[in-house]
Amino acid sequence: MILEVAILNVIPGQSDSFEQSFKQAELIISSMNGYVSHELQRCMEVDNQYILLVRWATLEDHTEGFRGSVQYQEWKKLLHHYYDPFPVVHHYEFV
Repeated sequence: MILEVAILNVIPGQSDSFEQSFKQAELIISSMNGYVSHELQRCMEVDNQYILLVRWATLEDHTEGFRGSVQYQEWKKLLHHYYDPFPVVHHYEFV
């Protein structure tokens, strides 16, 4: 299992809309092959910052399966316009 980690900086004033859009988007990601679980948390110290943690069975389930899917295009439409700057995503594994 791997952990996808993304720090999401949402454009000021867009947090409420982002959270509503995420409720729709999480239905997409949770339906994907290899998806295990996810959580979205809001930062207490930095306004408009969130962390997204997604557990996948394999790295390829995220990088090839999800990102290469038709569903990912809908995910992008729902969420990507909220970010400034665009998030960097890293993947982690147990040691």
